[in-house]
Amino acid sequence: MTLPIRVAIVDDDREVRDGLTWLFRHSPGFKCVDSCASAEEALDKLPRSQPDVVLLDIQMPGQSGIDCLPDLKRRCPTAQASILTVFEDDDLVFRSLVAGATGYLLKKTPPAGILVAVRDLHAGGSPMSSQIARKLLNVLMDQPALLSNSIETCGPARPGPPIAELCPRERQILDLLAQGFRYKEIAEQLGITIHTVRTFIRSMYEKLQVHSRTEAVLRVRRKA
Repeated sequence: MTLPIRVAIVDDDREVRDGLTWLFRHSPGFKCVDSCASAEEALDKLPRSQPDVVLLDIQMPGQSGIDCLPDLKRRCPTAQASILTVFEDDDLVFRSLVAGATGYLLKKTPPAGILVAVRDLHAGGSPMSSQIARKLLNVLMDQPALLSNSIETCGPARPGPPIAELCPRERQILDLLAQGFRYKEIAEQLGITIHTVRTFIRSMYEKLQVHSRTEAVLRVRRKA
C-alpha cells in the first residue's frame, strides 16, 4: 500500500492555509501534517512532523520564505520545498532555487495543478508554473549574469569539499540530476529503486554541503 504524501503549508494568509489544508486532507494520496503562519513557526514545528513536501510563501512577517529555506532544508533534509507565491519576479525565482527550493508555483495555480505539482516534487521533479518556466528561459538567454547576482545575494559560495569525494554512483546520479531527470527516471535508467536514489542523493548532498539539486549542480559547475 502506497503511503500518502505528507504535506506542510507555510503561509501567513489564514485563508490560503485553510484552503490548502482542506485540499490535501480531502484528496486521496495526500496528508496535511502541518500548517504554519510564519517561517519561525515552520522551523520549530516541521522537524517534528517531517513532511515530504513543503509549500512555502515568500513574503511573511519576520523571516521571509527564501531566507528560511537553507535552515529548513538542514532541519528537514528529506523534504522537498516549493515556493507558492503571487510574485513572478525573475530575481526571486533564482534566489529561491539557489536557496534550496525545488519548485516555484504561483498561487493562481488551480487546485488540481497544485496536486500534480506536489506529486511531481515528491517524485524528484522540479515543477514550475508555465509562466515561470517561460520567464526563466528568457532570462537565461538574455541575462545570464542574473544567475550569478542571485547566487551572491544568497551569501558567498562556500568552498566545500572536492567533487572527487563523490563515489562513481553519486557522480552518475548528479550528472543525471543536472540533465533534469526525475528521481523515478534516474531509478529506471540505473536499474535501482527510488529509495536507493534518495539515499545516494542524501549522501551526495552531505559530502558537497548543499541542500538542493540546484545548489549541487551549481557547486559542480563552479569547480569545473
